[in-house]
Amino acid sequence: MGNRLCHRHPTLLGLPLLLAACASHNAEEQHQAYRQDMLQAKLLIASANPANYEQANSLLESAKSQDKRGEVSFYEALLKIRQKAPAEDVLPLLERAADAGQPYAVALLYRVYSQPMLGQQADALKAEDYRQAYANLDVAKSGYPSFERAQEIVEMLLTQQPAQ
Repeated sequence: MGNRLCHRHPTLLGLPLLLAACASHNAEEQHQAYRQDMLQAKLLIASANPANYEQANSLLESAKSQDKRGEVSFYEALLKIRQKAPAEDVLPLLERAADAGQPYAVALLYRVYSQPMLGQQADALKAEDYRQAYANLDVAKSGYPSFERAQEIVEMLLTQQPAQ
C-alpha cells in the first residue's frame, strides 16, 4: 500500500528532503540574522555613545534566542557597565556568559576581582579561579586569544571613549 501511494505521488518521497532543506535554510537565515544583530550591537556599544545604547540593547535582545556562547550576556554586561549599573545587575550577566564559555567574560570577571571594580572588594582567590577557568577554555588551549590578550581587549572595551 505504501509503495503504491509513493508511485502515484512521487513527490511524497522528496517531501522529507524538501522539509529538511527548508529547515536548514531557515536555520542559516536565523544564524545570519544573529551575526548581523551581534555585529551591529558590538559596534554601537564600542562607539561609547550613550545615544546608541537603546538600539544596542534591542539588538542584543533580538539575538538572545540564538546565542549559544554567552556573547549576548557579555555585551549586555558591558553595556550595563557603561551605563554605570550596580554590580548586582552586571555580575549575573558576566557569570552566565562565563558559564557559556565566553572568554572575555571570564577575563572581565578576573579583572573585577583582581583590580576591584563594580564596587567589589579585591579577592585574590576569586581572581585566580577565573584565571584558571580561562586556562580551561577551548580558546585558551588553542592559544588565541591568550589570557593576556583577552585582558588587553577587556581593558580597551572598558576604557573606550566616544569618537569626537
